[in-house]
Amino acid sequence: MSSDLDELDYLRRVELLARDLVEHASGEGRLSCSPDQDDANPLHRAIDELARTLRHYHFDGDGCVDDQPLYRIAGAGLIRPDSDSYAELCVRLGVEARAEGWALWHTWDNRHQPHTLVTTCIATTEGLLANWARGISVLPAKPDRSQLVAVVREWAGPVVLSPDHARESGLAGQ
Repeated sequence: MSSDLDELDYLRRVELLARDLVEHASGEGRLSCSPDQDDANPLHRAIDELARTLRHYHFDGDGCVDDQPLYRIAGAGLIRPDSDSYAELCVRLGVEARAEGWALWHTWDNRHQPHTLVTTCIATTEGLLANWARGISVLPAKPDRSQLVAVVREWAGPVVLSPDHARESGLAGQ
C-alpha cells in the first residue's frame, strides 16, 4: 500500500477491499444478506453484515423500499438551466424549460430499442450518480407515471453510464 494515501484515500481503499470480499463471497454462493442465519458461522455472519452495510448510499427512489419494481437503465444525466445548451436540449427532448432542470434516464423498450426517459426524478438521479461515481451499481425504483414527462426514441442528452452497462458494453474504465 502506498504510504502517501491521505485519510480519505485510505478509507476508500478499505471500502474497495470490503467490496471485493463481499463480491467473492457472493460468487461462492455463500452471501445471504439475511440477518437471521442459524447455520452461519461468525465469519459468514460478519461478511453478510458487511454486505448489508456496503450496499450503497441510500436515497429516495433507490429501490430499497419493499414492493417497488427496479428499473434497469444504461445511464443517467441531469440537465440544468445553468448549462449553455439547456434551452437547446429542452427543445430536442420536447419539454419546456423549468427551474429545477430535468433528469434523463437511458433505457430500452420491449424491442430493445434505446429510449431516453425525461423525468422529474432529480434527487433519485443525483443519488444514482453519486453511487455510480464510486463504482457502485444501483438500480432505481421505477418512476411513477406522474414523474415521466417525455420519452424520446433515442439516447439523448448528457449521460453517465451505469457501472453495469459500462462493464457489459466494454466501456468500463474509459
